[in-house]
Amino acid sequence: FLQLHQEGSRRELRSNAFVPCFVGTKETAFIYAVTSAGLVHSVTRSCSAGNMTECSCDTSLRHGGSASEGWHWGGCSDDIHYGMSFSRKFLDVPIKNITGKSGSGLAAMNRHNNEAGRQAVAKLMSVDCRCHGVSGSCAVKTCWKTMSSFEKIGRFLKDKYENSIQISDRLKKKLRRKEKSQRKIPIGKEDLLYVNKSPNYCVEDQKLGIPGTQGRECNRTSEGPDGCNLLCCGRGYNTHVVRHVERCECKFVWCCYVRCRRCETMTDVHTCK
Repeated sequence: FLQLHQEGSRRELRSNAFVPCFVGTKETAFIYAVTSAGLVHSVTRSCSAGNMTECSCDTSLRHGGSASEGWHWGGCSDDIHYGMSFSRKFLDVPIKNITGKSGSGLAAMNRHNNEAGRQAVAKLMSVDCRCHGVSGSCAVKTCWKTMSSFEKIGRFLKDKYENSIQISDRLKKKLRRKEKSQRKIPIGKEDLLYVNKSPNYCVEDQKLGIPGTQGRECNRTSEGPDGCNLLCCGRGYNTHVVRHVERCECKFVWCCYVRCRRCETMTDVHTCK
């Protein structure tokens, strides 16, 4: 993204920025949000590092603070405003070019999910401070704003993905929840939205390009996404023993070669039924 920005050659790639496998699903919503957040994060980090001529640190925070509380703004605060502005120009403009009645609602939803990713970066901004004073007394502190790690932002968006909201595919002035009984509940800027329910990723579907999970190697003891209970979709798993032979206990012999033993290990491998 940064290279495109510096070279000024964005037009060609804008039309191919997204080629979603399943349009309007929860997974597509997450892809839009995390990509938008990643662009904000990358551009803003580059600004703070001085790698771009168009931006630098957040100059609005160079002065001020609270003298009575013994701190002031200083250092190099991340200029997230420029990063968010760049992300909107790069990602939202191509979506606005979508035409047709059926596409307008989808375009509005995608723009919302892009903005949700940006809002996640902004929401998780934190304040870091450094102490100054005799013998580390911290009589005065210099503080600056910084972005959270992208790992933390990703976990936040993953939670939003798990609680994403299905909306109506008919656009009437603004995006609406699909469930009529919940339409009075406002949709937040940080919420992820989808129109179509996700296909069954557990079962192979060649037409949709879904490989399924049959034969996938899984971790029997894990409770995470790689665990056999989740990855095998309740079908169970097979266990077979794999024999590994490798060189081990290698020693250098003067002069001049390496002598190793051949070690054999047996490992249980679990694959989904």
